Amino acid sequence: MKNSISVLQKIVPDLLSVLHSRYRILKEIRESAPVGRRALSEKLNQSERTLRTETDFLRKNGIISSSKAGMTLTLKGKKILFELEQTVDQFMKMNEKEEELAKRLKLQLCRIIPGNLDDDPDVLDQLGIAAVEMFDELLPEGEFIVAVAGGSTMATMARHMTTNLSDNRKFTFVPSRGGLGEVMSIQANSVSDLMAQATGGENTALFAPDNLSAQALDSLKDEPTIRYTINMMKRANCLLYSIGNAKVMMERRRMSADEKERLNESEVVGEAFGCYFDEKGNITSRLSRFGLQMEDVEEIPYAIAIAGGELKAKAIKAYSHIAPDHTWLVTDEGAANSILKGDTL
Repeated sequence: MKNSISVLQKIVPDLLSVLHSRYRILKEIRESAPVGRRALSEKLNQSERTLRTETDFLRKNGIISSSKAGMTLTLKGKKILFELEQTVDQFMKMNEKEEELAKRLKLQLCRIIPGNLDDDPDVLDQLGIAAVEMFDELLPEGEFIVAVAGGSTMATMARHMTTNLSDNRKFTFVPSRGGLGEVMSIQANSVSDLMAQATGGENTALFAPDNLSAQALDSLKDEPTIRYTINMMKRANCLLYSIGNAKVMMERRRMSADEKERLNESEVVGEAFGCYFDEKGNITSRLSRFGLQMEDVEEIPYAIAIAGGELKAKAIKAYSHIAPDHTWLVTDEGAANSILKGDTL
């Protein structure tokens, strides 16, 4: 099955993304029928505009029908969905817990690794291995600009990459942000370079700190090498990143006591792309920074998030409120069990 999908992706590069999106729409319509577009949009965590395009396609092809009461599957649609379930579930197979987690977080696919990173450091290696496997499974053949975040999780993923990933693929890696003033080996620049070396790809560096004043940011943006790297980031069609625990990220960014106090008053639990957010996914603080912004993530077709440990459960759950629905997540049982039990709410 995976070989067949791989062949199809050669001529339809966004096959998996489109297939899984329409598959989720059909399943939700079957379960909630009759259902209106607004209600369906909320259930699937998709914009009404995006959903309208998909449902119009399905309606024109006689797969769904609409009435004042809402959308339902046609007889043809029910048959197609039954056949799709046999196909999609074989390729994108998740076990029961992974299915439940993906549904709870409204993400495209989840992989759960045994163990809890907070209790067992060896789980980090397993997260890295699983992330590499997902990276290989997710990407079709072709050329990719891969934006890469920093951190120990991402550095571990890089160490498990090999040149096998470059079979019929060409990679250019680029850091998704500037440096945080942390250990050099886990900065985005270093991780991006390590991934390029491991896969035989190319790397574009960004020599700039992550936190800058608006004035400094404006002056450096016009520097040719920085401008080139930022332009590469904006062209990225794949993204590898982690979701941070807010308190841990405050320390990594070496924030002042006043900055920490202000963020804690906002009850932030997580951080991604320089944005701190609360349990409902409300962004309460946005840092002036080099790199990809939260708004850029929606436009990147292949996105893998890696985050493990029970201490990150609240951050993962909170981020799911703002994550693109095509996100693939690799996590561990520590985080997954906490989310599924509702301990993060």
